[in-house]
Amino acid sequence: MNNDIRWLQRFQNFEHAYEVFLRRIHEYEQFPDKEAYQMALVQGFEIAIELAWKTIKDYLENEGYDNVRNGKQAIRQAFQDELITDAETWMAALERRNLTSHIYNANILYATIRFIHDEFFPLLRDLFFKLQGHKDALQ
Repeated sequence: MNNDIRWLQRFQNFEHAYEVFLRRIHEYEQFPDKEAYQMALVQGFEIAIELAWKTIKDYLENEGYDNVRNGKQAIRQAFQDELITDAETWMAALERRNLTSHIYNANILYATIRFIHDEFFPLLRDLFFKLQGHKDALQ
């Protein structure tokens, strides 16, 4: 692997976060009523979404885009380039990440957990495998 390509370096961090996120998903599925697993899932989500958009940003910069400066711009461009398939849900994930980081509210927590499990997880998985394919093509 060419380690001087920034997105590949970031992808290593994203890959680790994705693996941790998978463990949090599985723990939550086994024990959905346990508060510790709920909170761990939300924290895993916060880390995963952050590294996901930053990996997208670095990937897009490697592709020649120099106007991608934040998560929303990265998601818009990734959608246009068909790196992701559902920009609306990705945008909603960014908004939820901001909510969970700054506000604790049980209703927001439960809605976010359902969102993470039912809507965001499949999109994150798709992104992971798509980027993994791009990485493998470089080797």
